[in-house]
Amino acid sequence: IMAVSAWVTVPLGPVPFTLQMFAIVFAVAVLKPREAIAAMAGYLILGAVGLPVFSGMRGGLGILAGPTGGFLWGSFFGVAVAAPLLHALRSRSSIESAERARLSLARRALFFIRSAACELVAGVVFVAISYACGWAQLMVVAGLDPLTAFLVGCAPFVLVDGCKIVAAVACAQAVR
Repeated sequence: IMAVSAWVTVPLGPVPFTLQMFAIVFAVAVLKPREAIAAMAGYLILGAVGLPVFSGMRGGLGILAGPTGGFLWGSFFGVAVAAPLLHALRSRSSIESAERARLSLARRALFFIRSAACELVAGVVFVAISYACGWAQLMVVAGLDPLTAFLVGCAPFVLVDGCKIVAAVACAQAVR
């Protein structure tokens, strides 16, 4: 899913618009922390060895070392933080499915909202870490000042990635 979502690419300056953030937030929300981290690591390894899994159907170490590579590395670090964070948040507010079935409709709705809120928080943390790493590498590799790198590599995507987080959480809730 991560590779296919990366192939849906709309060029927008040095950093393309893809559906990848949606797929990764979805993976964080549906998989166990170790599974989400392993999936992200596997995706990066496949791309590093040259398989065309990155945006624009590209692959190789050059992509990871290029101007947009920081967003890929940052995605790994973001998953490594967001997945355990989500697990911890869920552990604090979890109830067994049998117990959940006995709850009133209002209590089940509240549980659903709390669960979605935890996933939204994890999604925002993931995206923030990905942006920070991508922004830093874009500055270094492209030789841009911090403001220009932010305006080119992050700012155009904030609203769209926010929508992708919400969509991924909604889909994850439906899948579960």
